Amino acid sequence: MREEENKRSSQSSSVKRFFKKRWVFPAIYIASAALILTAVLWYQSSDNATDKYDYESSDLTGKKNDTPALEVNSALENLKMPVKDPMDAVVKMEFYDFNASEEKQEAALVFYNNTYVPHTGVDFTSKDGETFEVVSALSGTVTRVEEDATLGNVIEIEHDKGIVTQYQSVKDVKVEVGDKVKQSQVIAMAGQSLFDEESGTHVHFEIRKDGVAVNPTKFFNKPVSDLHEDTTTEQRSEDNAKQQMIEEEEAPAKEEAPSKEEAPSKDETPSKDEEAPSKDEEAPSKDEETPSEDESSESTEKTNS
Repeated sequence: MREEENKRSSQSSSVKRFFKKRWVFPAIYIASAALILTAVLWYQSSDNATDKYDYESSDLTGKKNDTPALEVNSALENLKMPVKDPMDAVVKMEFYDFNASEEKQEAALVFYNNTYVPHTGVDFTSKDGETFEVVSALSGTVTRVEEDATLGNVIEIEHDKGIVTQYQSVKDVKVEVGDKVKQSQVIAMAGQSLFDEESGTHVHFEIRKDGVAVNPTKFFNKPVSDLHEDTTTEQRSEDNAKQQMIEEEEAPAKEEAPSKEEAPSKDETPSKDEEAPSKDEEAPSKDEETPSEDESSESTEKTNS
């Protein structure tokens, strides 16, 4: 009995001595904190596992994404001339502007098939008259490649918000319908056309906004945003100019129209002299109405005899 009591007392005294040491309690706290932190991290990692969710491919990084990237820089591009070397380019014929002077309007008329047609674009030639490389004025998608004997080969490229650039009188076409072209990319070589033979070897360049031709020279080296803003105002001014031309043409016709039959002109209205006879015509003179004294005496003598 005494031995067991001695063992118990020795064990309790050793435990007490152990806990009396300074490093015991800090070590216990650190170990406990480590266990708790390990348990929390394990729980979070098991709860946030992505394998048990059906995410779409666009929700997670690292997975394949076949969606094509959008060309956000195309809307910020400045419109460029459709020639590879602008320093060697010469404007052969300008755009027909309804607000321009009569001299410039006459210079922008194309004589074809015995008629004068307004020029809806700008013709560029080289200084030496030889062929040259034609480039895309803006980035876009090729929507039309057509052989035309009158206009020459035609290329159309569609851009942002209803803007289409057209290139006529070209040869050696290097693009096809559906191709994505970048700005300043070579698309063809300058050629000729029957519609505008006087320009020789050239490229006919047009810009159309919602199907309406606009003056390209106003927007060269300017952002596309200016083209969106100014086309509405330009179209209104052209409409006003056309309306003014129509009114001027109708004005002479109104002057030539005969007056109403009900109201004769002043020239047709008889004068007062023609309407009313003169006093001499209406009433006989006194000499004709009243006999003279000699006549009256003669008449009395006859009656007496």
